[in-house]
Amino acid sequence: MLLNKIIEGIEMVKEKDISVLNLKNRNNFICDYFVICDGKSKSQVYAIYRSIEKITIEKLKEKPWHIEGSENGEWILIDYVSIVVHIFKKELRLYYNLESIWNEKL
Repeated sequence: MLLNKIIEGIEMVKEKDISVLNLKNRNNFICDYFVICDGKSKSQVYAIYRSIEKITIEKLKEKPWHIEGSENGEWILIDYVSIVVHIFKKELRLYYNLESIWNEKL
């Protein structure tokens, strides 16, 4: 349910390039899922973050355990404990390429 609402929050800002990495069946991973997406600008990155936060609070009464990067809008991490969301500015997502790094470990 939380995963679906996070994805819905991202899609509300018209973002479609979403990756979901399932880490559930792996030993010693920090969470069950990584959700990775990007925005074209700092404003869109922040809008995605706010959309996720709004929908998860309103629909599920879920607040993130921890948030990093919301002040700069380049890479925002939202930690819901079982799900960690990474919202990148487009070029940073390409540079860090988390999907590739984590897929190698999977």
